[in-house]
Amino acid sequence: MKPILTATSTIALLVAACGPGAESSGEPEQTTGRTPQFENEYVEVWKSVIVPNQPLEMHRHDNPRAIIALKGGTLTVVNDAGERRDMTWETGSAYWLEADPPGELHGDVNEGPEPVEVIVVQLRGPAMESAPGGR
Repeated sequence: MKPILTATSTIALLVAACGPGAESSGEPEQTTGRTPQFENEYVEVWKSVIVPNQPLEMHRHDNPRAIIALKGGTLTVVNDAGERRDMTWETGSAYWLEADPPGELHGDVNEGPEPVEVIVVQLRGPAMESAPGGR
């Protein structure tokens, strides 16, 4: 009888360790960053994931872009002068953003509880000539 109790106890401990609330779910932890998707002479496309409390590093966009929200949320955009503004993206919606002001950098901060995921389609080269506000 003792071997059965030992085996049962071992199984119970394994189930508890792997169940809800376990330290490792087996899934890799998400991190903030950009993943290139596609580029050519007209556009550069990437997926950005901004997880809570892991801001995107300071950067700028020299060209206008479309944003498609895969997982919406609110990002706080902080420029290099410390000015803040909130941008809310609704899941499944698309948005147009003009190029950043010359010389200005910004970082995107997710202060919400869930990651925000967007696809960014940034114009480049010949596509700029026909874009609103283009050359």
